[in-house]
Amino acid sequence: MYETKISTPLWLAYDLPGNIGWIMYFIGLGRFLAKNGLSQHLIAGIFLIIPALLMLIGLVELISERIAKLDRVLPAVRLWRGFGALTLGGVLGILVSAATSGANISTANWVMMLIGSVLCAVFAGLLLVGYKRQK
Repeated sequence: MYETKISTPLWLAYDLPGNIGWIMYFIGLGRFLAKNGLSQHLIAGIFLIIPALLMLIGLVELISERIAKLDRVLPAVRLWRGFGALTLGGVLGILVSAATSGANISTANWVMMLIGSVLCAVFAGLLLVGYKRQK
């Protein structure tokens, strides 16, 4: 089991920008897919969807943790499936957004996905490293 001693104000300071991050990534991806579908930029679209799927796995896990009232004490599997998947999704989002910047994706969508990925990776990562193994 892993537990965090992060204070509620600090938790919110990490949680809110992290949430803004994945929301920004999803909006940028949605705008990209609405404009182009997957037909024009198939490879870029597939690579941009992978971080979104990881973020979605993390979000579903975190929601189920909140429902089960497991916010501050988590089994390792739940910790990594929640905050680990969100952090990995953010890191991959940074890499994929940067790599696909030349794929004729509109600058607004590209910047939105890049900034959203950074926010998600940094703040989900800060929450992740705040958890320590219980003694």
